[in-house]
Amino acid sequence: MATSRAGAAIDALLAILRAAPGLSDAEVIDGPSAVNYTSRRRLYIGWAPGADQAAEIQQEFASVGARTRDEDFTITCHAEVRAGDKDMALRRAAVFELLAQVEDALRATDAAPEAPTLNGTVLWAHLTAGSLTQEQTPDGAQAGLVFTVSCRARI
Repeated sequence: MATSRAGAAIDALLAILRAAPGLSDAEVIDGPSAVNYTSRRRLYIGWAPGADQAAEIQQEFASVGARTRDEDFTITCHAEVRAGDKDMALRRAAVFELLAQVEDALRATDAAPEAPTLNGTVLWAHLTAGSLTQEQTPDGAQAGLVFTVSCRARI
């Protein structure tokens, strides 16, 4: 019996995003990176700068008798776009476009009817929060967007 669906949901989210046509030019990374990526469009799943957790989990009994539990959890993610110029408006637009592609990948379509359930690992999943950061670095403009994917599962 599973104690949590969070790990399986993160794995499924990674698989869905790596297969999403709209994200083919973005590096989709599992957790914090130990490598200095040169990609200028990145999605981190289960990590964000300054975040204390990869996922936050809450559970409660689903019914009398304590046979099943409902689990609500959020997966911390971070979208990042950088470039060699100083044009912040372009980076900001690009990071929101990355987020839009994530949201599209989580919607049910004829080709991916199980996307909102993260391929059956949860009852539902969707984007629920975001926080934009912007920075001018010696290497150019950078925009980041910390966001959460909220999920509900039955275990």
